[in-house]
Amino acid sequence: MTTEDSKQPRKRAPRKATPKYLENAALYYLSRYSTSTENLRRVMMRKVMRSAKHHGTDVEDGAALIEAMIGRFLGSGLLDDWAYARTRADSLHRRGNSARLIRGKLKQKGVDDNVIAAALDARGEDTEDGEDLELTAAVTLAKRRRLGPFAIKPPNGE
Repeated sequence: MTTEDSKQPRKRAPRKATPKYLENAALYYLSRYSTSTENLRRVMMRKVMRSAKHHGTDVEDGAALIEAMIGRFLGSGLLDDWAYARTRADSLHRRGNSARLIRGKLKQKGVDDNVIAAALDARGEDTEDGEDLELTAAVTLAKRRRLGPFAIKPPNGE
């Protein structure tokens, strides 16, 4: 063994995907992040896949554990795709994102099209009469990026 090899930190082996470990990992993830059902499933399946590769466990058993756990979380209200989509859509809109971009980001997280449509419709119902959501988002984005009339320095050439 050379001195260079001894300086490299050893990669830690993934933990075995037991029911208790998967539930604790999911609860910890949910305590830190708001997420959709499908995104939690993806995160947990990555853990199961790493465990199966390292420990030789069965991926199908891990997937069944995850499905049962997600069913319990949905029943208890820990996971709620509509609430996630609604708050995420509101947050993205406040940052100046368009409805199209919001729809795409929610779709990436695995939110169902009907839930996305309902969240975007609910966002529109909360606004004052006559307010254009896309225009509001564009102005917010221009302010945040200091574009156009919100620029600090005049454009080059003046």
